[in-house]
Amino acid sequence: MRILWVKANKILPLHSGGDIRSYHIARYLALQHELCFLSYYEGQCDPRYEEELGEHFPGACCINTGSAKSTAARVLDYLLRLADHAPYAVSRFTCKAVRQKLEVWFQQNRFDVAVCDFLDAAVNFPSAPGIPCVLFQHNVESEIWRRHATTEKNPLKRSVYSLELKKMAAYERTTVEAFPHTIAVSEHDRELMSAWIDPSRLSVVPTGVDLSEFKCDGFSGEPDPLVMFVGAMDWEPNIDAVQHFCHEIWPSVLAQFPQARLRIVGRNPDRRVQRFSGPTIEITGRVPTVINHLRQAAVIVVPLRIGGGTRLKIYEAMAAGKAIVSTSVGAEGLDVHHGRDIILADSPRTFADAVVMLLREPELRKRYERAAVESVAPHAWPAVGSRFQEVLESIAARNRIRLEYATSEMQSPGSRLA
Repeated sequence: MRILWVKANKILPLHSGGDIRSYHIARYLALQHELCFLSYYEGQCDPRYEEELGEHFPGACCINTGSAKSTAARVLDYLLRLADHAPYAVSRFTCKAVRQKLEVWFQQNRFDVAVCDFLDAAVNFPSAPGIPCVLFQHNVESEIWRRHATTEKNPLKRSVYSLELKKMAAYERTTVEAFPHTIAVSEHDRELMSAWIDPSRLSVVPTGVDLSEFKCDGFSGEPDPLVMFVGAMDWEPNIDAVQHFCHEIWPSVLAQFPQARLRIVGRNPDRRVQRFSGPTIEITGRVPTVINHLRQAAVIVVPLRIGGGTRLKIYEAMAAGKAIVSTSVGAEGLDVHHGRDIILADSPRTFADAVVMLLREPELRKRYERAAVESVAPHAWPAVGSRFQEVLESIAARNRIRLEYATSEMQSPGSRLA
């Protein structure tokens, strides 16, 4: 099977959950099939990135879309695109060179199926590609913008979020309707999109984890009372989660367990996060790898309030043999079980009490750790890649049958074209 994978922004190095998910699935497919990875990115031309991408995906194609914009230039660009139907989070990735490249390849019939990696790449897909195209939805983006629009206190930001929500809701629905098939990462997301299209055009391919990379070294030794949050700290749902945790939950944890310390691990911490740095809270910023940090933690917290997609950080923590406290939203779409391999808590009080309980009771914490490792074992990336492959093969096969039927009809004795 000849597969085209199209992604906006650089995929390497792997930092965000979406990039990790895309990389491991695409790598699995590349080992089984002929896969062309098209990556387009802004900023200065980066030969090292392009070389490295080619090492991971032989035959990869890169398109540099130009220099990255300064903050002032980004604001001006936003204002110039204000009348666009597409939200700015998508329209800023519009690239004529990418669209032209796709149009030529599709006309040449070079692929059996194409994967559009999320909404920001969809803006450059031709309206009539001629081959089956699959939209890979890492989350339902409009739900995240809805949360921003309803919780933002700054009037100017709230008006911007509200405008972008309106655009995103319309664009996302139209895009899902336009693609013949969409792959979601959770049943929750599939249900949301089922209101827009026939559910038969939707598949679910769950999140995975690299079990060998995060494998725990055993359960011996007692860790320090270190509570940890892991995630990109320039992503609004994570910023909101940290603010909520530090304001509403952490003081209660300290009141019950004064020795506890919190470490927030993740790239590009926003200033709203940085201001929490202090005697009991450490902000690391970007780290070479989260693995060593995970191994030092006693409890991992996922206090997310904004939904959409699935959180790789939970599976990674489970593979590392860690006890986890999460909101229901944070664990949404994952194969986890409250009271067995994770604790789910949605109020500040119950969340804080769960963290303290795990810090105070080592044997209980170890029980959760062992259960986490056992539960995540079936979710290795090869199993996820295989499921993704099944969806693509089914779509490509249906397209071949359709083309063969059309050809036979044209050549049949009763055909007007015979």
